Amino acid sequence: MGPAPLERDAVSKWLALLLLFPWTALASEPAPTAALDQATVIVVVGAPGEEEFGKVFAESADRWESACRAAGAKELTIGRKTEAEGADADQLKKALQDEPKEGVAELWLVLIGHGTFDNQEAKFNLRGPDLSATELAALLKPFKRPVAVIDTASASGPFINKLSAPNRVVITATRSGFEVNYTRFGKYLAEAIADPKADLDKDGQTSLLEAFLMAARRTEEFYKLEGRLATEHALLDDNGDGLGTPPDWFRGIRAFKKASDGASLDGARAHQFILVRRGAEKQMPAAARARRDELEQSIAKLRGQKSQLAEDEYYKQLEVLMLELARLYKASETP
Repeated sequence: MGPAPLERDAVSKWLALLLLFPWTALASEPAPTAALDQATVIVVVGAPGEEEFGKVFAESADRWESACRAAGAKELTIGRKTEAEGADADQLKKALQDEPKEGVAELWLVLIGHGTFDNQEAKFNLRGPDLSATELAALLKPFKRPVAVIDTASASGPFINKLSAPNRVVITATRSGFEVNYTRFGKYLAEAIADPKADLDKDGQTSLLEAFLMAARRTEEFYKLEGRLATEHALLDDNGDGLGTPPDWFRGIRAFKKASDGASLDGARAHQFILVRRGAEKQMPAAARARRDELEQSIAKLRGQKSQLAEDEYYKQLEVLMLELARLYKASETP
């Protein structure tokens, strides 16, 4: 038998608070073990082509490196040194081979540069052989840990179709391979990833979703102020369906529009990717945070299915998830 109406109302209110402020209720715990919790961020700076682009790419890489220092993340940059080190694609391949394939620590892969599309395959331009979306998909296939791939290059849209997978966030600067002009989205994303101004839900930290939305808004503002037709339209995919959701489908941190084909929307998983964690979120043990994320994902999925379930069944399933979430939060409180 499901909860009574008053209990349902209380559950709904508590659920809303948890979804809006998922970390503020946690008390401080001893710092997590670095080996278990330390994110890896691989920043790949592509071939600039022209000097002015090279300067922008270098500034973006600097911002990512600064954010990684603030986060205490393991950071590796490929493509900035001019001396011979071997092809950048080979360096990236080795870096990915050396990374653990399982675990709860996030792997972030940030591609800064130009891209191309030949009507069949999208590629990211590197010093030496370019990196195709198909090749990158093969390199990432063994990974079961949380992965975020951020391709800020032109013609990057097809990377979503190739790289989309469960427990993975894929962001591209364009919605197709035919948007081939230089993109500004990457510059704004690098500025937003650790910017408190991008913190839409005011929980004291900036998620990848929030940075994506801020960067997309600044990109749109650039074209409007310049009186130019926008030649780039970013997409975010984090539910594994390979479709992606545009930034104008979000109100705050929630996607509110409905796809015509009924496809599920993105954003919930990307909002759990936080490079620079603050306060109690930073102190929460990695395993507890991973389970918390799973529960929030299950709750979000259940909310999306509410109209398809009988009322009692919906609240019965919700109660189970909420109780486990409550126990997890209780276990994190100071005795």
